[in-house]
Amino acid sequence: MFMKQVWVVCVLMACAVFSGCGIYSFTGATIEGKNLYIHQLDNRARNIVPSLASTLTDKLRSRILSQTGLAPVITDDADYEISGAITSYEVTVTGAQSVQVATKNRLTIAVQVVFKNRLNDKSNFTQTFTRFSDFDASQALQNVENALIEDIGNQLADDIFNKAFVNW
Repeated sequence: MFMKQVWVVCVLMACAVFSGCGIYSFTGATIEGKNLYIHQLDNRARNIVPSLASTLTDKLRSRILSQTGLAPVITDDADYEISGAITSYEVTVTGAQSVQVATKNRLTIAVQVVFKNRLNDKSNFTQTFTRFSDFDASQALQNVENALIEDIGNQLADDIFNKAFVNW
């Protein structure tokens, strides 16, 4: 009986500690607000993939909403606001067998993000996040592009989430 009382007291103390400073998640995120507005990313890259902006916006939205208790809203006075633009979508050669034969290519995507935390101005930032994925040069970009965008999109969503809510 005594152990049960100790356990209850410990649980209540932990709840009191965690509720005093905002909401905490298993990802290490500290969430003080209640809602979030994520604007559709603009695509300002030199090379345009028509579905890229909506794909990356959806990945970012899904990552944040699945890891926080935030409610999505469509208003500029949300507790948190994210906007930005895809600034680069480039394919480059990363590996070569000889001067004329490429063995690996790299797709690189860069996204400039503006994060506003209306509850804590010190958390606001504007930063460019860049990620890449390599693919075999014998493959046509069109054949691997969706998988590469999926991989890079997940990495970018993780990076942006961590910067905005985990303070990495």
